[in-house]
Amino acid sequence: MECHRDHGSPRTGGIGEPLRTPLFRRIWSASLLSNLGLMIQAVGAAWSMIQLTTDASMVALVQTALMLPIMLISIPAGAIADMYDRRKVGLFALSVSLAGATALSVVTALGLITPWGLLGFCFLIGTGMALFGPAWQASVSEQVPAHTLPQAIALNSISYNIARSFGPAIGGIIVAAAGAVAAFTANALLYVPLLIVLLLWRRIQLPSRLPPERLHRAISSGFRYVIHSPSIRIVLWRTLATGVAGGSVSALMPLVARDLLHGNAETYGLILGTFGIGAVAGALNIGRLRQSLSGEQVVSISALVMAAAIAVEAFSKSVLLTGIVLIAAGAAWMISVTVFNIAIQLSAPRWVAGRTLAAYQASICGGIAFGSWLWGTIAQSHGASVALLASAGLMVLTPLLGRWLPMPAASDGDKEAIDMGAPDVALALTARSGPIVVEIEYCVKPDEARAFYGVMQKVQLTRHRNGAYNWSIARDISEPALWTERFHCPTWLDYLRLRSRHTGDEIEIQQAAEHFHSGDAPLRVRRRLERPFGSVRWKDEAPDAGQTEVLPITAT
Repeated sequence: MECHRDHGSPRTGGIGEPLRTPLFRRIWSASLLSNLGLMIQAVGAAWSMIQLTTDASMVALVQTALMLPIMLISIPAGAIADMYDRRKVGLFALSVSLAGATALSVVTALGLITPWGLLGFCFLIGTGMALFGPAWQASVSEQVPAHTLPQAIALNSISYNIARSFGPAIGGIIVAAAGAVAAFTANALLYVPLLIVLLLWRRIQLPSRLPPERLHRAISSGFRYVIHSPSIRIVLWRTLATGVAGGSVSALMPLVARDLLHGNAETYGLILGTFGIGAVAGALNIGRLRQSLSGEQVVSISALVMAAAIAVEAFSKSVLLTGIVLIAAGAAWMISVTVFNIAIQLSAPRWVAGRTLAAYQASICGGIAFGSWLWGTIAQSHGASVALLASAGLMVLTPLLGRWLPMPAASDGDKEAIDMGAPDVALALTARSGPIVVEIEYCVKPDEARAFYGVMQKVQLTRHRNGAYNWSIARDISEPALWTERFHCPTWLDYLRLRSRHTGDEIEIQQAAEHFHSGDAPLRVRRRLERPFGSVRWKDEAPDAGQTEVLPITAT
C-alpha cells in the first residue's frame, strides 16, 4: 500500500512540490483532463443555448444550472465525504456526471434538445460534480505531506484554470467545426481517465472505533461546527459576497462575445481562455502574495483589480482589450477564491473537512448562481454593459466587509483529531443512553477570575463545535473560587464522538483552562446520565431498542 504522510522535517519547496508525490501527480493529471472536458462542455452548452433562444436570462442560466446543484447538495455531499470512503464517493459522483454528459450528447445528436432540457442536463452534470467536489478536496490531505497542502490546493486551482485557458478555445473550435454534440461527447470521454485513476487508488482507510453518523446527524454536526467557528463563518461570508459580485464575468461572457464584440463561438472561447490564463498566473503567485501580504490585503486588492477589469470590459469593443482585462480579472478572481479555500482547509480538522469544504463550495457557487441570475436579468432588461457596470460597482464595495468581517490569520496548528477514549463508568450504557451531563469543577484564584473566564469562552466554542449543547459556566456565590463548567450531550454515543474530535489546538485550549485550577485537590469531573420523566421504561417487560447497540465502556 502507498503511504503519503510525511511526519519528518518539512522540506521547503515551490508550487510544484506536491507533484513529487506519485499519487497526487496521477490524480492531478487526470483531473486536468476532466476539467478540460468541463470547459469544452460549458462552451458547447452556452453556445447551444444562444442558438436555441434569444433570451439573455436563459443564456446566463446555463451557468446557474451548473452551479446551483453545488449550492443545494454540497452540504449533504460533504457529510457523505466524511462518513464514507472518499474514493468510492468520488467514483459514484463521476459516474453521475458521465451519465449526464452521455445522455446530453445523445439527446442533442437526435435533435431533441430544448432550452429547459439543456438546463436539466447541465443540472445533472453539476449534481455529480457537487457530490465529487468535497470528497476530492478533502482527500488532498491524504495524498500529500501536510506541509505541502497549501501548494496542493493551489495546484488544484491551477488544474482547473489551465483547462479554462485552453478548454474554451478548444471548445470553440470543436463547436464551430463539428457542433455542440462533439463538445458534449468530448466531455463524456474525458471523465474516463479520472475514473480509472480513482479505481486504481489503494486508499488507506483508517477504521474508526465508533460507528458512522447517520446522514442527518452528520449534516447537523457540520452546520454546528461552522456556526461555532468564527474564522470559518467569516471566510464563508466573504466568499459569498465575492461570488455574487464576480458572477457576472462567466455568466455574461457569451453575451460579451456576441453583443459587445460581435463575435462567434471562437471569440467566446478565446476570451474565456484569457480569463483562464490570468487565473493560472494568479494561482502561481499565491504563495508569494501570502508571504508578503495579509489575507485581508490580498482579498481586498484582488477585489479592486477585478472591479476595474469588469468596468473596462463593459465599455470595450476590442477583442484584444477585453482579453487583456480578463487576464487581470482571472488573476484577481483566482487569488481571492484560492485564499478563501486555503483558509477553510487550514482551519478545519480532518473529521469535518468534507463538510466545511462543502460549505465553502455552497458559498462560492451559491454566490455565483445568484449573481448569474441577477446580472443576467439586468442584462436582459438593460443590456450587458449596464449589468457589468453594476457588477463592478458591487465588487468595489466588497473590501468594506473587512471592517466587520476581517479575514482570519492563517492557522498552522494541528488539525488531526485525537481520540481520548471512553472514561471509566459503572453503569451499563448503550449508544442511546442519555442525555449525558458533564460537570467540571475548577478552583480558581479570585485575581485570575477574569482571565479564566476569557479562556472559558474559547472552551465553550470547542464544546459546541464538537457536539455539546446547553454549555454554561457558573461561579459559586458562597465559595467564589469554585467554578463549574456544565454541558450536555444528547446520548452516550454523542459524548464518545465529542471525546474523539478534539484537535491538538483544542486540547491546548482545555489545558490553558485547567492551568488556572489551584489547590491540592485534582480537577473534578462528574458525568451523569440524566433521566427526565418519560425516558425510563414504565414496565420491566417493555423492550429497550438500545440494547442491541451496546458500546465498549472502556477505551480500546
